[in-house]
Amino acid sequence: MSKKMMLILLVFALALISAATTGRLSVKVRDNKGKALQFVNMAVMKDSLRVTGGQTDARGTVAIRNIPPGTYSVKYSLIGYTPVVVKDVVIKANQTTTLMQVLLKDSEVIILHTPTVGTQSEESQKSQTNGQEISASDKTGTLYGVARESGGQKLGSVKIDCFQGSDYVTSVSSDLDGSYLIRNLVPGKYNIEASLQGYETWVKQDVSIKSGKAKKLDIRLKRDVLQPVVPQLHIRGGRANAVNYTVDGMSAYSPMVQFQPGVTSFYPPDWNTEDYSAITPNIFHSPLTDPLSTFSIDVDTATYSNVRRMLNQGQLPAPNMVRTEEIVNYFDYFYPQPRGEHPFSVYTEMGVCPWNQKRNLIHIGIQGRQIDMSQAPASNLVFLLDVSGSMDYSNKLPLVQQSMNLLLENLRPQDRIAIVVYAGAAGMVLPSTSGEEKTKISAAINELQAGGTTAGGAGIQLAYKTAVANLIPGGNNRIILCTDGDFNIGVSSDAEMTKLIEENRNKGVFLTVLGFGMGNYKDNRLELLADKGNGNYAYIDDIAEARKVLVNEMGATLFTIAKDVKLRVEFNPAHVKAYRLIGYENRLLRDEDFKDDTKDAGELGAGHSVTALYEIIPAESKEEIPGVDPLKYQDVKITDAANNSPEVMTVKLRYKKPDGDTSIPLETPVYHKTLGLADVSQTFLFSAAAAGYAMLLQNSEYKGALTWELVRGLASENMGADPGGYRKEFLNLIDKADKLTRESSPD
Repeated sequence: MSKKMMLILLVFALALISAATTGRLSVKVRDNKGKALQFVNMAVMKDSLRVTGGQTDARGTVAIRNIPPGTYSVKYSLIGYTPVVVKDVVIKANQTTTLMQVLLKDSEVIILHTPTVGTQSEESQKSQTNGQEISASDKTGTLYGVARESGGQKLGSVKIDCFQGSDYVTSVSSDLDGSYLIRNLVPGKYNIEASLQGYETWVKQDVSIKSGKAKKLDIRLKRDVLQPVVPQLHIRGGRANAVNYTVDGMSAYSPMVQFQPGVTSFYPPDWNTEDYSAITPNIFHSPLTDPLSTFSIDVDTATYSNVRRMLNQGQLPAPNMVRTEEIVNYFDYFYPQPRGEHPFSVYTEMGVCPWNQKRNLIHIGIQGRQIDMSQAPASNLVFLLDVSGSMDYSNKLPLVQQSMNLLLENLRPQDRIAIVVYAGAAGMVLPSTSGEEKTKISAAINELQAGGTTAGGAGIQLAYKTAVANLIPGGNNRIILCTDGDFNIGVSSDAEMTKLIEENRNKGVFLTVLGFGMGNYKDNRLELLADKGNGNYAYIDDIAEARKVLVNEMGATLFTIAKDVKLRVEFNPAHVKAYRLIGYENRLLRDEDFKDDTKDAGELGAGHSVTALYEIIPAESKEEIPGVDPLKYQDVKITDAANNSPEVMTVKLRYKKPDGDTSIPLETPVYHKTLGLADVSQTFLFSAAAAGYAMLLQNSEYKGALTWELVRGLASENMGADPGGYRKEFLNLIDKADKLTRESSPD
């Protein structure tokens, strides 16, 4: 039997076992006027520990699946309402326990129903008010029945919605035996709708409910021939002939599957739909015909931690996941601090290229000025947190909560925090609050639960509105977006999103994007949002990375010292036959954009550094390079000035102050002095190792003589200072990539 088939059978068996041995909790929450409450956080507790949970949708409902049988306490919480804990909630295997709760703002809590489990008879079901058992009220009525498909088979998980006219009243779901029960209906006529994926919606109008009476209404659903439920299992491997597989993004020890009663197929809510933009590597250019190389700086580091996540899972990343500059820029190269009027210094070094010693490598480093965080401008931060259903994994919302709590450590009284969340809709969880109230802010973060669809566009709109309303002139006004990027409701197209973000960045509100999770991760969208929002983009794969980004590098992440930073290199053809920029493929600018102050570019944070590498073919080289036909109307010649110049190239930069609109120029020459590999700095060689690591992961056509052994040697022999242990960790990642490459090789 093949490994693929064995893995399928294993996951299928585990999924069946999980479904057969767990129960379900169906909850609806209202205020004391009967209005559905959205964003209510539900925590299912056992011995004071949270087992699972969820968050109510726009109808005030939530269904929590896969709960082990037992007796639990259920905690309800919503900012502005009195928290409630319901004790002795019994969960039984294969059955649904139903709760209905009213939350009050300033008075005692009323429990309308005790839990009703599975197929318990109507006579045995009781209601409870303030802890006292009473009989069902003779002032209200009850609706009950069984949901079946047209062939007579009972259907569980059928959603039954109850309306009066067009006004929503309540909803329940049928249990595994198809039974449902709706109690405490005010006498009158109701419209009932029943729905289940794969079936046509069933509607019954003018159902009469009378006081003290129970109305039986059975439901029959027909298969929807236009939307058949097709058995499907998505299997993803590594590269060709890889032996490592992910089955629907699930690990065998925790099968996150959904079952449809009467249907044998199964699938998880988020199988692999990760999305990355294509990368076309830069080519060699001749300075005779193309002397200028212009690009925007990039301080993002998301690629490094995202690739680390893949390697730690035993998989090689796809080539388009690897942006070389983000791997090189993950590390601190300890460049000299700036001393003059400009907010950054420029470092250059030229030496022999380690993977092709007939060529040269030029290293350019830009170091942003560090600031005393205690003296930093006041911050107006809005945490924009994705709490949709796709975030209900341990490496998503729980990690977001831990990360945001880390950021609170360095807040000062003059700093302010607001929290906006979005799921099926956007909502304000915490208005702008002083950093002095860390306990209050932390409590709001910790109460969040995931559930619902993803109205990312609405969330961003509300976050910007909140940031602008609390704008601090001259301060650090910023939104911190935490998400997997899987927007699917509301304003979500890239064009609409970027327009909104560009409009608000001009008001002084910048955007930092932190990506979380896997399976449905949208890297291309998150990078775009950060680029357009005058911010940065990092991927948080564990709490250590969160501490690096939000604590150790807080200034670089949150405080911009220069915006729209552009870099241009002009090459001297007397010394350079051809050049290639390594990385920055999606940051390239037209030559005309360099002096155009309307063109957006990257931002530099306090203490941030940026590194760029050029591979050079020397002018005296016999190596042939692709060229163009001779020009008919002009003659391209190297001038006497170029021949006599000791400069191999000139590095030019333009930047704006954080609140400025006019760019400031800066330039520095690089002299024709090529150092041997024994004479170049550790900075030069370690950055070459990082670039080589990226090119091997991409299987780049420009990798030359690169091997994993060479990359490891360059890194291990040039570790230098490593205060965070990141370079030591890099060696482990090199070893993992080497092993996985050998295992996936057809040889």
